[in-house]
Amino acid sequence: MHGNSTPVLARARRFVAERLTSALYRERAPLALTVFTVPGEPVSFVEATRERFEPFEVGQKWGQPWGTVWFHAAGNIPLHWEQPRTSIQLVVDLGFTDGYPGFQAEGLVYTEDGTILKAIEPRNQRVPLRTPAGGAVQFYVEAASNPNVAGHFDFSSTLLGERDTAGTAPLYQLRRCELALLDVPVWELVQDFRTLTGLAGELAEQLPRRAEILVALERAMDAMDPDDVAGTAPLGRDLLAEVLSRPASASAHHLYAVGHAHIDSAWLWPVRETVRKVARTFSNVLELIQDTPGFVFAASSAQQYQWLKEFYPQLFARVKQQVAAGTFVPVGGMWVEADTNLPGGEALVRQFVEGRKFFREEFGIEPPEVWLPDSFGYSAALPQIIAGTGARWFLTQKLSWNETNRFPHHTFLWEGIDGTRVFTHFPPVDTYAAELSAAELARAERHYAEKGRANSSLVPFGWGDGGGGPTREMIAAAVRAENLEGSPTVELSTPAQFFEAAQREYEHPPVWSGELYLEFHRGSYTSQAATKRGNRRSEALLREAELWATTAAVRGLDAYPYQALSAAWRTVLLNQFHDILPGTSIAWVHREAESAYAAVAETLEEVIARSLRRLAGDGDTALAFNAGPYPLDGVPALAGSVAVARDGVTVTGSEGGFRLENEFVRVAVDGRGLITSIRDLVTDREIVPPGEAANLLQLFRDVPTTWDAWNIDEQYAHARTDLVDADSVMIAEDTTGRATVRVTRSFGSSLVVQEVGLSAGSTAVDIVTRVEWHEKQKLLKLAFPLDIHADRAASEIQFGHVFRPTHANTSWDQARFETVAHRWVHVGEAGYGVAVANDCTYGHDIARTTRPQGGTTTTVRLSLLRAPRYPDPSADQGVHTMAVSVRAGADIPDAIAEGYRLNLPVRQTTGAAAVAPLFRVGTPAVVIEAVKLAEDRSGDVIVRLYEAFGSHATAQVAAGFGYDSAIETDLLERAVATSNLLDRGDGVTVALRPFQIVTVRFRRGGTS
Repeated sequence: MHGNSTPVLARARRFVAERLTSALYRERAPLALTVFTVPGEPVSFVEATRERFEPFEVGQKWGQPWGTVWFHAAGNIPLHWEQPRTSIQLVVDLGFTDGYPGFQAEGLVYTEDGTILKAIEPRNQRVPLRTPAGGAVQFYVEAASNPNVAGHFDFSSTLLGERDTAGTAPLYQLRRCELALLDVPVWELVQDFRTLTGLAGELAEQLPRRAEILVALERAMDAMDPDDVAGTAPLGRDLLAEVLSRPASASAHHLYAVGHAHIDSAWLWPVRETVRKVARTFSNVLELIQDTPGFVFAASSAQQYQWLKEFYPQLFARVKQQVAAGTFVPVGGMWVEADTNLPGGEALVRQFVEGRKFFREEFGIEPPEVWLPDSFGYSAALPQIIAGTGARWFLTQKLSWNETNRFPHHTFLWEGIDGTRVFTHFPPVDTYAAELSAAELARAERHYAEKGRANSSLVPFGWGDGGGGPTREMIAAAVRAENLEGSPTVELSTPAQFFEAAQREYEHPPVWSGELYLEFHRGSYTSQAATKRGNRRSEALLREAELWATTAAVRGLDAYPYQALSAAWRTVLLNQFHDILPGTSIAWVHREAESAYAAVAETLEEVIARSLRRLAGDGDTALAFNAGPYPLDGVPALAGSVAVARDGVTVTGSEGGFRLENEFVRVAVDGRGLITSIRDLVTDREIVPPGEAANLLQLFRDVPTTWDAWNIDEQYAHARTDLVDADSVMIAEDTTGRATVRVTRSFGSSLVVQEVGLSAGSTAVDIVTRVEWHEKQKLLKLAFPLDIHADRAASEIQFGHVFRPTHANTSWDQARFETVAHRWVHVGEAGYGVAVANDCTYGHDIARTTRPQGGTTTTVRLSLLRAPRYPDPSADQGVHTMAVSVRAGADIPDAIAEGYRLNLPVRQTTGAAAVAPLFRVGTPAVVIEAVKLAEDRSGDVIVRLYEAFGSHATAQVAAGFGYDSAIETDLLERAVATSNLLDRGDGVTVALRPFQIVTVRFRRGGTS
């Protein structure tokens, strides 16, 4: 052995690459090839095999971007291949580059009768065959020529994200398609070498264990004949057996290894490609399960199982068998692995309602864990939702991406805004797609934050993002590291086995209270504004459609449209996936999402119109319907009322601009179209600081270092342009009920038209901004400097709100320079506050600054638009319309009401008479978030409430219909064991803690 150990490892790695790998196959046999190129979108096996196949040769090019080619291969397995210690295999190399699986060509192998064998991918090119030597074989390979949109993740602009712009030149060259005889001892020796070289590379140089491994490696290489690897491989294995058999120390970290394949439901590929990725990955897993005892695979997302059921029913049946056997484990219980920052409260609940219903109906199970390894931060409302659906545990990995602060725990209790706690694990391996390499295992042990208190963590292993899943090499690594000196120990496991053991091991873990903010990917609150608007609008329409359809059904006026509403929900839930709604996918994905939202809107508008016609009856009385939880414009909540016109607003010229005024507010718009004054006439208080202006559009350079569509870097603020020059400022509307000033600005290649309006009887200034946006790598914000001394700001999240500091005292505060809010934010000081609401914006920054003349300004800025170049070079280009309101003299209850007003405007129609609400709530602190019929189609009425102010509340909820009984349920509409609900016969009384969600089921005797 050399005195310096480094050359031994280098020699070992070269020995594997040049000697062992080249000797993996004893013999090869060619296959005759023909090909059918699909002219458009993918076709099924049956359709493809009806087509004419043309001759093809290895070495030919194939596959234009996003195309599909079907290869047919036929041949005979040589009779003499019936040899000991070998495996007969089909080997296919579609022209793979040395890149990550899931980001380039992929294939799915079928037998001639249409049975799926497994997938072909860059690091998983072999299909073990069970046909005996001497037999004839035929295969079909459905090959997808997906372009590598990721490239080397240099984030350069690319046109590959749309089929129409990606070109037509073939991307790949078929390198191999043949039968091969695998030498099993040589393959096993390769795995031995990889385990030991990896382990030696992680051990300190002075450790005897490292020296022992290096000596064993050198002896094995010296003893083997490089010209007869097959003949001497058993000797090599024998010489390594002793060092591989040394047991781990009693204090070694213990890893529960769970087979996994994180499959993005869309990202750098369209949804239709994800459907095929699921089939490829699941077929890989099913093949691996056949002869790998102890191996368990966990997969999330009911949507992906639904696709398999719809498009690959035979494969789905095989999955179902393995679920029953316990080797294929559905996890997560959600429809997709959704973003949790942006979806509304009811939508986040429905992720679980739809997901858990699917798993229960198809497999008879409900996953006990919530599985979100890759979403971009986690709402503080989530613990209560998790518990409310019957789940017990939560897993995430994404916090390892924090760019400023290291998250202090790996196993902890996560506490939500209502006080609910959920047992949570954050794997210290820092990846959801481990290979179980020695480096990864050592990293998990090194990073584990609970040392001395607990000693176990979970490691998800298998190729992910684009799918692929675990491989035989990964299983081999797990087996060798099961009990190996110098390494953490590894146990193949289910997620539930890990969580049960972790809870036993760590009875009193630390508590993390509030949101799990990801210090990265802050641009995802703003990118692809049209997708975000589609989501917000869809959520509002779903609320309206369910409310009015329920009201009509309960009153015997119409049938409830279960199917239409379920289909709409599932479309919206799919598009809340964590690379769609955040705006971080290719153009194809967002084009399809926006088209889907348009179809959802059309369906729901029809449902709403039909329900309102039934409710209003025939007549020409002007009626207004309010789907919001608070009275609005004289209309009760959840009801229809005779429309009432208001007056009492004026607009006059003032100092080169205009002044809008009603009994509550006076607003000054200057000649630049900026708001120089918002005066609260009730308290006689000015909220725009002296010398400053609100409604200020600000343009920033937006060139993040990496991850363009995902990130806003803190340095964006260094290059700012205030858009203060107006093309025109004019009166657009002047009636007794409403006055509006229109401001037109042009800048760069873009045009903005804003309407600043004030309505009679309103305390809010409304600003509608229409942008023809044609900038690149720019960020457009809308700023409201406020004369408020606020040390914190409240931001709406699902079923409540969170407070965040307006200062940057700590590194945690500094890192939170861009935040998410739903319909409103509120800043206040003792006795006075201001609410800023929106109808489709999520990204905000709120900061306090000191004025030169004394005092402080709290500025609320909304992030309206971005223009990243990657992965969609046309991101956000086009026309956008967004509404914002500023309500002076507002407390948090006012802010909540303002958010609902802006997002659920009153609907005008005609009919015979007013329509009474199904429910009335006796306190404004308790908000009705959803009214619907029960999922089981029993005809029972479900109402979901939450406490919105952040205080204890007791609510009288009156029912405007007859019912048999009322019970409290969980979020899945099942009776809870303990309840504070009192059924009064005409409604219920319910006591709620701060931000608590309560679901009430009104039983109606089995009506439908």
